[in-house]
Amino acid sequence: MIVRIMGEGQWRVDDAVAAELNELDDKGAAALEAGDEDALRAQLRQMAEVIRARGTRLPDSDLSTSDGIVPPGDLSLEEARELFSGEGLIPDLPS
Repeated sequence: MIVRIMGEGQWRVDDAVAAELNELDDKGAAALEAGDEDALRAQLRQMAEVIRARGTRLPDSDLSTSDGIVPPGDLSLEEARELFSGEGLIPDLPS
């Protein structure tokens, strides 16, 4: 899976990392639903940290399509409501 951190670039992550990101994404969606901007921002920051630590950075010249996008950690609730839809930011892994 390829994940983009907005403003930074793309990383390739394995299925274990993708599953962890999906859990964090669900927590971020719950924070958004609860109107808890601080919790949402914390989840976004944690997602980016996991990607940077456990993913493989792709060169900027790589034009692969991103499977998921993580917005910046200072995202407002209003901006998040526009981005979170359907499956969230990170798609669920196929069963």
